[in-house]
Amino acid sequence: MFASMRRIAPASRSLAALACLVLLAGVAAAQAPEAPPEPGELPVHKWVVPPPSWSPEAHFTNLKDGATLESPFVARFGLSMRGIVPAGHSAGHAGHHHLLINQPLPLDFKKPLPFTEQYIHFGKGQMETLVDLPPGSYSLRLVLADQGHIPFFVYSKPLRLTVSRQNKGVAPASLLGEPRIEVLSPADRATVQLPLRIQLHASGYNISHAAPKLPDTGHFRLTLERPGQKAEVIELDGGQTEFWLRPPKGSYSARVELLSNSNGATMARARPVGFTVP
Repeated sequence: MFASMRRIAPASRSLAALACLVLLAGVAAAQAPEAPPEPGELPVHKWVVPPPSWSPEAHFTNLKDGATLESPFVARFGLSMRGIVPAGHSAGHAGHHHLLINQPLPLDFKKPLPFTEQYIHFGKGQMETLVDLPPGSYSLRLVLADQGHIPFFVYSKPLRLTVSRQNKGVAPASLLGEPRIEVLSPADRATVQLPLRIQLHASGYNISHAAPKLPDTGHFRLTLERPGQKAEVIELDGGQTEFWLRPPKGSYSARVELLSNSNGATMARARPVGFTVP
């Protein structure tokens, strides 16, 4: 009996030691920082910082999960830690948006997304669309894909909504409005917390990484001005539409332009936004 106990004891100590090592490894992994973003995923500027999640994702900027609305309605697309480039063109990790209606994520991320009424492609670099659905319950999801429509592991959470009524004869322009660019975040005259999320949007314009120099596309440029200081210019030439900043304290005026990727001319200007970093 005692001999048997002596044989078991060392094994128990070994198992306990192994369990401790596994626990310590798990703690170390949990505390280890995420891998840094790859070059080109974030705009280049000393104030630009990675997003709190450190994870690229697509999302809807104007729709809320569980909403009830009438159709047609406008769906606007947001994208974090990635840029936009139209279909058929490659530029780093940039891609173009796809809207999935009542469809799960693809099972095979090595196959191109199909072209159907439930897989809507935005291969020109669009940031929004008009969705016209009959009454019913729906699940919407965004997926970013490459030049050949093969999806990246960049997508949105499923957004569930209910269409209560489908209105006929609605002119698209009455919902989409005139072509324009906007600053979605921060709000004008806001006192912000850091890091600060900058979200931009283009209606009626196509966004692209600047490298392919595609006609009929543009990229954003943000200029930050504060009294008595040199203006700070941030080029979003990777096709980015949002990013995070950690600027010094002060009062700022933010000006956003959309620059042509073919000739550098200004295609549009957003309404200036003021904010304060306390």
